[in-house]
Amino acid sequence: MQWECIIGPSIAQGEDAGGLGAARSPQPAEAAEELAPGVRLRPGSLEFSFVASGGPGGQNVNKRATKAELRVRADAIEMPPRAHTRLLALSGKRLNATGELVFSCDDHRSQERNKSECLLRLRALLVEAMAEPRVRRKTKPTRSSRLRRLESKRREGEIKRGRRRPRDD
Repeated sequence: MQWECIIGPSIAQGEDAGGLGAARSPQPAEAAEELAPGVRLRPGSLEFSFVASGGPGGQNVNKRATKAELRVRADAIEMPPRAHTRLLALSGKRLNATGELVFSCDDHRSQERNKSECLLRLRALLVEAMAEPRVRRKTKPTRSSRLRRLESKRREGEIKRGRRRPRDD
C-alpha cells in the first residue's frame, strides 16, 4: 500500500502504545512525497496520537489505546491555492481553531488499521478538494419545450374546468 512511508517505523513493526489514557507522545510520521495527486506534505507535519477507544474490541479496548487521532496543519499541505480554499471549506468540523485538520478513527480493533483509516480519510478529503467543480452554463429552454409546457398547462386547466359544477343560469 502507498501509506507505508507515512505510517512510520514503530507502527509498521507492530509496536503498540498500550495502556489506558492518552498516548499523547506525538509521533510525527515520515514525509510523504505525494499524499494525493498534486498534493504534497511538508516533512514531519503528520502527528498521530492514540487514546483508549470505545469502538469494537471487547475487553481489549479497556487495556489498549487503539483509537487513532491524526492532526495535520492545514498550512503544511502544499496544493494549488484554489484547491486549498476548497479544502478549508470542505473540512467543516475537522478544522479546529488552531488551523489543524483532525481525523480520528476507532472503527477497528488495531491501532495500525485505525491509523491507516485516518490516512485514507485525509486522502479522500484532499482528492475531493483537488477536484475542480464544473462551472454551470446557463441554458435557455428550446421553443418546442416551451410550447409543450404551455400545451400541458392548457390540458391540465381543461381537466380542472371539467371538474367544476355546472352553472345554473
